[in-house]
Amino acid sequence: MAGETFSGGASAPLLQLASITKTYPGVVALNEVSLRFNAGEVHAIVGENGAGKSTLIKIIAGAVTPDQGTLTIAGQSFTEMTPHHSRALGVEVIYQEFNLVPTLSVAENIFMGQSTGWRVDHAGMRRDAKILLDELGVSIDPATLVRNLPSSQQQLVEIAKAVAKRPRILIMDEPTAPLSLAEVEALFGIIRRAREAGTCILYVSHRLDEIFAICDRISVLRDGRHIETLETSQTDRAKLIRLMVGRELTNSYPQRPAPLEENALELRELSGNGNAPISFTLAKGEILGVAGLVGAGRTELAKVIYGAARRDGGDILIFGQKINARSPRQALRAGIGLVPENRKEEGCFLERPIGWNIAIAALDRIRRGMVVDARAERRLAEDFREQLQIKTPSIEQKVKNLSGGNQQKVVIAKTLAAEARVIIFDEPTRGVDVGARAEVYRLMAELTARGIAILMITSDMEELLGMSDRIMVLHNGQMAGLIPIAEASQERVLELASGLSEGTAA
Repeated sequence: MAGETFSGGASAPLLQLASITKTYPGVVALNEVSLRFNAGEVHAIVGENGAGKSTLIKIIAGAVTPDQGTLTIAGQSFTEMTPHHSRALGVEVIYQEFNLVPTLSVAENIFMGQSTGWRVDHAGMRRDAKILLDELGVSIDPATLVRNLPSSQQQLVEIAKAVAKRPRILIMDEPTAPLSLAEVEALFGIIRRAREAGTCILYVSHRLDEIFAICDRISVLRDGRHIETLETSQTDRAKLIRLMVGRELTNSYPQRPAPLEENALELRELSGNGNAPISFTLAKGEILGVAGLVGAGRTELAKVIYGAARRDGGDILIFGQKINARSPRQALRAGIGLVPENRKEEGCFLERPIGWNIAIAALDRIRRGMVVDARAERRLAEDFREQLQIKTPSIEQKVKNLSGGNQQKVVIAKTLAAEARVIIFDEPTRGVDVGARAEVYRLMAELTARGIAILMITSDMEELLGMSDRIMVLHNGQMAGLIPIAEASQERVLELASGLSEGTAA
């Protein structure tokens, strides 16, 4: 059901928050936040991790009850909400974590909970799903089981599932994180059509280029407070970042010394995990960016190098010595570390303390026989806490309670604790706010200055061009080109990634 379209600055907003406050033990998540959202607009909510964005979303969705304040939806005011009541009022949320049933089909997931009667018309459901997906410009077979889809297509199913309910208010939390450039454009088309139908869209993202491309207004949160709401057309990136972090951020991509001549990593005709034979070198102190569209084989290559997937052929050399790592543990011992794309599931133990997570990769250094030296463990963790500036009251804090940027630092600390000399960063700043992003870049620069070599897989074009010394582009599991950064451009990378041209070795 599309919401009523309001026009003009004096008209009633579709959604209004008045003096919303929410506190947790020791933390003020939201402090008297008042905001107005209109029908037929795309309204960005931005801020660093910990600014209060997630709490705000959960309050609107009815998952969290505010301590004080009022929500008004389409003229009806409430001091609290339930998820059922929120949905009944036309609110749908697309969260970062998927809320799909893997063993059901695409069509069944899209229309889950919407069928009536005792019998389910599966054929009709698939037909309706196909019509909806075609309208959205999404090419997915409705009969496919969700578990057989890549994460990018699962995200599109989540979006279709929400749009199918014709919401008045649609909240999108980092919707493009797993999407390719082409899929992002498809999403923007969906958003534009929903806006034209009168839907109010709340768009939460750390990707500022997307916000300027699709949003009408931007509201900035910082430390639980509403700082300012701006017309997108009347602001710029620098001002927005200043409002978000409360300070000037300069030199987002830090200067680094030139890489050394010695090779830290060399692949010779390495194949496996769906990739054709690939050869390249990575020098000490170098950042080699790895680009490619979804399905190009970037993460698959990283897993073969790290011993997490089987190698079919070829050689891996670390500082000129062949290694035969058949597991991540063996790869770590050989000096190869991985900071994975999905840090919450693959990078750290969320329910364990920070110190435990850091020390687990360095047990050989801190144990005495079969017993871990508790003092050495604490000293190691405190050293990395200070080096990486992990913001936490204690290393005994559980990792799940940290912001995304600080969780990423814990994963990096764990890799460094294992004394890795080659580190693979897979999407190093995904889900990380703009301030923490600059800290991750600074840290990567410091690592290369110490001679550590970095293989950086990223879908962020600015990051790719800003941090790389060279760029390797993959297409369908093969190397499409290797470009010196002086010759790199977004157009050149996309040409190679799409298989439209061949690159030259560098």
